[in-house]
Amino acid sequence: MPQQTSRPSGADSLPLVLAGPILRAVTPDSITLWLATSNPVQLQLNLNPDGGTVRHFDPAQMQQHCQTIRCAGKLFLQLIHIPLAQSLPASCWIAYDLQLADQLSKSPVWLGWQHWAPDLVYPGRDNPGFVIQPKLQSLLHGSCRKPHFNAEDGLLAADLHLQQASAEQWPALLLLSGDQIYADDVAAPMLRAIHQLINRLEFSDESLPCATVSQAAELHQSKPHFFRRDTLLPKTEAGKAVLSQVFKGAKKPVFTSDHARNHLISLAEVMAMYLLVWSPAGWQAEATELSDELAADLNEHERQQYDEQQVIISNFANGLGKVRRLLAHLPSAMIFDDHDVTDDWNLSAEWEQTAYNHDFSRRIIGNALIGYLLCQGWGNTPERFGNGQLLQQAEQAFTDSGSAQHQQFITELLRFEQWQYQWPTSPPLLVLDTRTRRWRSEVALDNPSGLLDWEAITELQQNLIGHDAVVMVSPAPVFGVKLIEGIQRLFTLLGKPLMVDAENWMAHRGTAYALMNLFRHPKTPKHFVILSGDVHYSFVYEVNLRGHQHGPDIWQITSSGLKNEFPGRLLDVLDRLNRWLYSPRSPLNWLTKRRSMRVVPHKPDNAKAGERLLNMAGIGLVELNTDGSPKRVMQLGSKGQVVAFNISEDDARWE
Repeated sequence: MPQQTSRPSGADSLPLVLAGPILRAVTPDSITLWLATSNPVQLQLNLNPDGGTVRHFDPAQMQQHCQTIRCAGKLFLQLIHIPLAQSLPASCWIAYDLQLADQLSKSPVWLGWQHWAPDLVYPGRDNPGFVIQPKLQSLLHGSCRKPHFNAEDGLLAADLHLQQASAEQWPALLLLSGDQIYADDVAAPMLRAIHQLINRLEFSDESLPCATVSQAAELHQSKPHFFRRDTLLPKTEAGKAVLSQVFKGAKKPVFTSDHARNHLISLAEVMAMYLLVWSPAGWQAEATELSDELAADLNEHERQQYDEQQVIISNFANGLGKVRRLLAHLPSAMIFDDHDVTDDWNLSAEWEQTAYNHDFSRRIIGNALIGYLLCQGWGNTPERFGNGQLLQQAEQAFTDSGSAQHQQFITELLRFEQWQYQWPTSPPLLVLDTRTRRWRSEVALDNPSGLLDWEAITELQQNLIGHDAVVMVSPAPVFGVKLIEGIQRLFTLLGKPLMVDAENWMAHRGTAYALMNLFRHPKTPKHFVILSGDVHYSFVYEVNLRGHQHGPDIWQITSSGLKNEFPGRLLDVLDRLNRWLYSPRSPLNWLTKRRSMRVVPHKPDNAKAGERLLNMAGIGLVELNTDGSPKRVMQLGSKGQVVAFNISEDDARWE
């Protein structure tokens, strides 16, 4: 387990800061910070630009600019969003000193990072800080961070990159494009650590609409149902087609992850997992150790799996100090994908009907969405939640967990359509919600839904008008591997889209044609850089529309995963078959919805003959030219390895 941060005396005491500070939306005219504390606190902040005047914000000013949510007796979330009367300078180091004190103390003792996160700063610095880049000259981006996958954490590669570069050369942003947590696929040792933390944070008990387990406290303490939570998940006759699809003997429940045996269920579990994947502070020395009673409940195979995962989780936890340091220094933009909630989330209209018409599955999905709101969405667009209505409802859900108010709040979140957002960078950053605004199939309920509906695509087009270049974040690649999309299409025709995660932009006719029309619009930007994740491998495609000599320059740049990879041998086979079946002269090119475009795959520089797909956990680094087109594209490994894509090669062949 990671080294513990400073804490008061007492065996069961908690650190003051449980996670954060995480730097979120930052502009010359505003700064946003998120953090989680174990006590209600008062705050003060100094901003100190190099060569400039210190900006001091006293406790009274900070109170005006800080919203606090009480999630448990010992868990308080703080979002600090400060509009600045005088703009901050660009291209220089801006140190910040955030200090905390007991909210109720009349004679406060102010504690800085040295007391609650002694490893927060980079060597040679006295305080954490950031640099506001005037243009998006470089970006870090990644997705799919599964703690128990047996690979190093890509966020450690990002931290190493910052440590080795001067602050003025740092990337402008860190883009996390989905699956920041795996709510549907949790290692049993991680679930054990989650429960250990929950019991210290003093959450109110949540009543559950489940016949087997009626109270969350039972899951958190006496009967966690390690490796057996799939037996708790709902099964209904109405959803039989979704609930019991069979492929090679493997049944898929409404929660369609193959690994749903440790699916997060309660709101407390979701919140605790966020704390444990972003910070070392909530980890105890023996957080993953089993009691004799719980160990006796595992069979031999489960105990072996537990022991193997425990080693991986321990290694993951040991790197969290560097993850916390990274998140405190680089402004981060986030968006959900399916695993932040559950696998195949909203894949089809039939899936939605099945999941949302059952109280228990609806609660599980809603709890994950509450966690996303408070831990991710809130910091993306703090002004969108400034009136506090949704936040007040969230706090009530924690106070009366499982109540009618909790259920009503979930209903409102499921109707919420403002998760997508735009940041005023240069070029502008557009982040798409491809999960909750889907275009449901008009042909059959079990067909895949489009990733954006007509209204959402129309809004996107309006946001694009007037820009020469744009960086667009789509959790799933807009232009994916043709063979894999073809396999997904085949399984859809067989009525089994859930077997192969058949969710790509071309899977729905309406979405596909609307998207192509968007790219062909005469006022569309000249340069599109589309950043994606999701697929667990990395690639770079250059796309040109046929018949458009002066059409947009479109780049699909995919980096996945941060801590996940595709099965190696299978990816090699698919990569090879894709080259054979979809060569430039192949008639199969004219049988796809991409026949009206030309696609150039660019090779990673360590590729074997013909390889186009890179299977290496890490994080993507994209450097942009002044016109917004990509200059360099790399995948950074957490052990210091760098793999570049040859995006300037002249002999790249069209698909």
